[in-house]
Amino acid sequence: MKLTVRRNYKGEAYTIGALYIDGVYFCDTLEDRVRDLAKEAKVPGETAIPAGTYPVTVNRSPKFGRDLPRLQNVPGFDGVLIHRGNTAADTAGCILVGENKVKGKVINSTGYELTLTTAIQTAIEHGEAITITIE
Repeated sequence: MKLTVRRNYKGEAYTIGALYIDGVYFCDTLEDRVRDLAKEAKVPGETAIPAGTYPVTVNRSPKFGRDLPRLQNVPGFDGVLIHRGNTAADTAGCILVGENKVKGKVINSTGYELTLTTAIQTAIEHGEAITITIE
């Protein structure tokens, strides 16, 4: 399974994108601000992960107490998850899923998180490798 996040809007405080599963649009995304880490310092909890391709697993988040997709091998970042939330204050470097119907937010995120997590778990059970590419 190949996940892709296409970043469509890079604002001062947040980034809006679209998540695709095997090339098919799934939902909108919300991340922290994209920073050029070669030119400016990472601000913990306020910086989007670098563009690139990363392996994805699903495991129990100690913080949230439920199974969530987790990105692996993200340079300079640990514990990057894909989860529910509404604003950049909810991201802490993670990727939020939902519908971008309100400026600077995603809404209706719980259903997207649950559907995505289940789809990834099923793919893993069938022996598929899961990756996410951030563009």
